[in-house]
Amino acid sequence: MDLLEDLETLKFESGIHEEDQSWLYLLGRSHGLMTKACAHATFFCKLLHNLRESFSRESFSRKLVPEKRTSKCRLTGLCEETQDDDALKVGIIGGGHLGKQLAHTLLQFVPIPAENLRISTRRPETLDEFKKLGIQCFYQNASLVGWANVVFLCCLPSQLPNICVEIQTRLGKDCIVYSFVSAIPVSRLKLLLNHTNILRPQYQCAEDLARIWGANKEITAALQDPVIIQATCPYSPAGGISLNIKWLEGMFYALLNFCTAKDMPHSQVLWHLSELFPSQHLEACKKDEASPLKFQAQDFVSKIYAKNLSQKRPFPLFDLTAVQLKETPFSQYLSNSTTFQDRFTHLYYDSFGISLTKEQEEPEVSTGSPSQ
Repeated sequence: MDLLEDLETLKFESGIHEEDQSWLYLLGRSHGLMTKACAHATFFCKLLHNLRESFSRESFSRKLVPEKRTSKCRLTGLCEETQDDDALKVGIIGGGHLGKQLAHTLLQFVPIPAENLRISTRRPETLDEFKKLGIQCFYQNASLVGWANVVFLCCLPSQLPNICVEIQTRLGKDCIVYSFVSAIPVSRLKLLLNHTNILRPQYQCAEDLARIWGANKEITAALQDPVIIQATCPYSPAGGISLNIKWLEGMFYALLNFCTAKDMPHSQVLWHLSELFPSQHLEACKKDEASPLKFQAQDFVSKIYAKNLSQKRPFPLFDLTAVQLKETPFSQYLSNSTTFQDRFTHLYYDSFGISLTKEQEEPEVSTGSPSQ
């Protein structure tokens, strides 16, 4: 609820001189960028969460589920798990506006249990709202990355070099670093962290930005609006803020890296990835129900490598920074497979509890440029 909705003189815009009114579009752009960033990060975490749950169900059927136990670290006083479990653990570095909005979005839409989300910030005393929910808030970046499966960097560019020095020795190879620091390219971040498992979305704003983003709406509320969801979908041209489609490649290779860290045979990995696209979307996509989406090894690696890959052998550990900068076998798959694009779009909408309508399946050319 906007408390200033009917109080025009108290709104931010009323204090802007007439000659500066033209700059007010920056508020909408900033809010739009944050909305899209939170939506894409949440969708990635939901895919990873669902993938881990798929593994858990398979392990349960084999009676291999480990018992979860916790203890307190003597040095930090934080609760640490003494045995690996199947629940996704997410850390956020930075407790500013973006970090808070991301935390709320993850809790609502993934959903992540409070005990599996931790926030490290220089001012943990300002995060009482999260502490009341049972989320650990502290200022120990190295401890955070040593615990988390996914770490979101929500800090300022000026803070990033010092943070990288703090955390680079505690990063495990399978820990995924997801950076929102737009001023630092992924190639530079790779050097700062001495780490290759990094995701960094790139956004581009059109001059004629759509007036759908607003500036005061909570992100969690915005992501329940079908118009907003359509504008955030990676394959949608709506909204005026486009996402570089290389992010989508990086996201899938990150899922592969997670499986490789589990030493999972690649044939099993491909089956689990296909399971992420449930059969209830087939009817909506008007596809033959007898032909579900199936990934093959050559969709992710070269045909020669796939031919020599034995059934029980895992995929290699991919350099996500290279994936986001160069062409890959999955690049061709994304551009050529309309079936995947349809299934992906339905899955994306479904992740936020919204059904895709016929009008949204074939969106009209709208304000803004298409995703690249």
